[in-house]
Amino acid sequence: MPPAPREVSARVLSLEERLRIADLHLAGHGVRAIGRVLGRAASTISRELTCAGVPTAGPGRARPHRGSGGAYEPYTAHHRAAARARRPKVMKLEDPVVGAQLCAFVTARMDLRWSPHQISCALVRDFPDRQEMRVSPETIYQSLYVQGRGHLRADLHKQLRSGRAQRRPNTAAAPNVRAKIPGAISISERPPEADDRAVPGHWEGDLILGSNCRSAIGTLVERATRYVLLVHLPGAHDAVSVAAGLTETIQTLPGHLRRSLAWDRGTEMARHAEVTLATDMPIYFCDPHSPWQRGSNENTNGLLRQYFPKGSDLSVHSPEDLAAVAAQLNGRPRMTLGWATPAEAMNRLLSDPERPTVATTT
Repeated sequence: MPPAPREVSARVLSLEERLRIADLHLAGHGVRAIGRVLGRAASTISRELTCAGVPTAGPGRARPHRGSGGAYEPYTAHHRAAARARRPKVMKLEDPVVGAQLCAFVTARMDLRWSPHQISCALVRDFPDRQEMRVSPETIYQSLYVQGRGHLRADLHKQLRSGRAQRRPNTAAAPNVRAKIPGAISISERPPEADDRAVPGHWEGDLILGSNCRSAIGTLVERATRYVLLVHLPGAHDAVSVAAGLTETIQTLPGHLRRSLAWDRGTEMARHAEVTLATDMPIYFCDPHSPWQRGSNENTNGLLRQYFPKGSDLSVHSPEDLAAVAAQLNGRPRMTLGWATPAEAMNRLLSDPERPTVATTT
């Protein structure tokens, strides 16, 4: 008995719809008019007529569903759509021609702890004329998460920020009640110039904690450049130790890069007034349970967990260790900086304080 025909989703254009599109298009109707007749979105009709993304013999090139005379060919379009829908497909990283080169490129940058998104965009930048040297972030994640797919090293998932070998859904964290900080100035009073990141010198800070909260590292992120400084706290991370570590680190910055610092309401900042007095940098405190008010710092702390995993003893790391981690993090290209690195953006500021930086989101 022949196998039953595969049921086609209603989301997919049928042959009858493609024949109707050809007739209406030949009669001079536009994509919106055709969409209304068929009950389809105008974008669906437009993609069908232009056939964006149809692979050809040439790598990465698109070929329209048109014949030699330039007319839309519904039977050809339907045949090619069916061919593209066949599963399973060979993954880009398994391609015998370019897969090995792609895998080498991905692996080298994963070892530098680049994200799949950064790697995908770097391929476009480094191989502008080679469409075959393209791989989406999702393809990289699939090769890392799904056993047996692609030719990446089995342990390469450990270089991801999460370090996990499989996806897991996000869960809401319980609110963390913090004590009041004497003399705390609300972040709502921070200069408005800090909000759009056009003016450099506004920082965000926090602590990342080690096993049983017995050790910590201070983190500072400049909002305009995403440049990272790490504060060495070899002993305790109480208010006295944090104030001393912050003062020493901030004093290494030039005056025009000490405009403000945003922190959460942890008791480690109880002596914030001493830091401000020693560094001439005002400190503003976020609202309770509002980590998004320090979005760049929260994102950076997540990146730092690749180097300082939760549950580890952070006191074993020397100032040289922290400097090496900060240098590697500052050497990663960022989409918000037009794929420049934080180090490059900071160097531009130090050489020309009046030159604006490129920044858009957290």
